[in-house]
Amino acid sequence: MATRDSTDSPQRRIVEAAVELLENGGPDAVSTRAVAAAAGMQPPAIYRLFGDKEGLLEAVAEHGYAQFLERKRAQLDPAPQDPVEELRRGWDMVVEFGVSRPELFAVMNRATGRGSDVAHRAGLEILHGRVRRLAAGGWLRVDEELAAQIIQATGQGAVATWHSAPADRRNPALLTVLRESMVAAVTRAEPAVPAAESGPAAAARALRAALPDDADVLSDAEQRLLREWLTRLAVDGGAPHA
Repeated sequence: MATRDSTDSPQRRIVEAAVELLENGGPDAVSTRAVAAAAGMQPPAIYRLFGDKEGLLEAVAEHGYAQFLERKRAQLDPAPQDPVEELRRGWDMVVEFGVSRPELFAVMNRATGRGSDVAHRAGLEILHGRVRRLAAGGWLRVDEELAAQIIQATGQGAVATWHSAPADRRNPALLTVLRESMVAAVTRAEPAVPAAESGPAAAARALRAALPDDADVLSDAEQRLLREWLTRLAVDGGAPHA
């Protein structure tokens, strides 16, 4: 089982050697013998530190997530002037990572270990924060959960489509079109802030996004009930039920 490493530790040397082999030669290049040689160690060290090749690949995925999250957090604007443009930048960052580092991106998406799962959820928290800011500003045209799913699915789909095409037929314009299609599916052309103009659905999404997680004026049961009502309004705009 892999353990968290520190700078210049044997684990780090092995993981970095595995990443280099992976990105230069694909998954088949990541043999325990090749990784050990590249790290200047003996093959038994890999089994001792990571258990097996799958354990090593989990550590590679965690390493990839750590690199990606570090870059993502460095560029994160907690109070963006334009949340729609922030959405574009975040989507571009994910797609650029997947396009430029396809082998590592694929390993990260296949990872199921605890470390990579924690890192994956940290990335999702950043995504949900972006979606919440869109909702609070009245920009969302769909429910927050659906918006997050659309953003994530289109990003992964863009990367997969890019790499499925022959290198001489890859057109960067495709990525721009997919991004703008995602933006159009998720956001409004103008923020729907006034309830009289936008209807109850947009107002409910904005209010739900603005609610604190621990509002002292409401009990836990009242908060759950209020969120249930707002979710229902956000989905169907308060249409009467039979």
